[in-house]
Amino acid sequence: MYQEITYAVDGPSAIITMNRPEQLNAWTDSMGDEIRQAFHQAEHDDTIVGIIFTGADRAFCSGADLSLLDNIVDGGRPDGSNITPPGDNTLDAGYRQTYSYIASIRKPVIAAIHGACVGMAIPIALFCDLRFATPKAFFMTAFSQRGLIAEWGSSWLLPRMVGNANAMDMLLSSRRVYAEEAKQMGMINRICEQDQLISQAKDYIADLAQHCSPYSMAIIKRQLHQDWMNSLDDAQKNAEDLMLKSFAGDNFKEGVAAILEKRAPNFPPLQLGDND
Repeated sequence: MYQEITYAVDGPSAIITMNRPEQLNAWTDSMGDEIRQAFHQAEHDDTIVGIIFTGADRAFCSGADLSLLDNIVDGGRPDGSNITPPGDNTLDAGYRQTYSYIASIRKPVIAAIHGACVGMAIPIALFCDLRFATPKAFFMTAFSQRGLIAEWGSSWLLPRMVGNANAMDMLLSSRRVYAEEAKQMGMINRICEQDQLISQAKDYIADLAQHCSPYSMAIIKRQLHQDWMNSLDDAQKNAEDLMLKSFAGDNFKEGVAAILEKRAPNFPPLQLGDND
């Protein structure tokens, strides 16, 4: 089914792997199309609680493939796919764009990063919910060294993740930022040894599957992305409306029952229709 990625399921985890190892998983338009399809597949699979997004072999993603860059130099446009992105279509249109749709996926998405995360791969990784990285993983914007600008929302994402001063440094210099410094900046959540990277991501999702409501996680993701651009007053009003709805839902009843009965909760899966 897929040519430039692989898709696997392990318990509650779906693993989407960019699979062009000879090119360090450099991004192509066809890879982008397959990744959209894979995210849609995982999001609509009731058995999947969380998604791991990673790269094969030595790198996460080395940025745009040279063929894609050559096409742009010749007057082409990057990633001209007409595939409707998956994810929560109630979010602002900014979360429905070429790569930002990853943030709107209604299940937790962990970027498992090793080796190079370069150029356009940085906003792609930052649109994921969590980032686990190996000690030798490095982040390099590269835009200023290619005669480009801060692409694909980088100028919006990076300051919110790492602060304006660190974002300015990374974007102006295009220097390499390794995992330890990236963690200190707040860009990544966890540093894992190479041989434990995927297993730790799976363990994280397994813990979510055992203890957390898929419905709650989907709503919390929506709140975080919406309220990032709202006033505190709007955020609180929205939370109150959602809270009242949650009180009447089966997930809340099950969560309370699990506490009272001193057992693990048995939350229903997140069910999405064909048009969601």
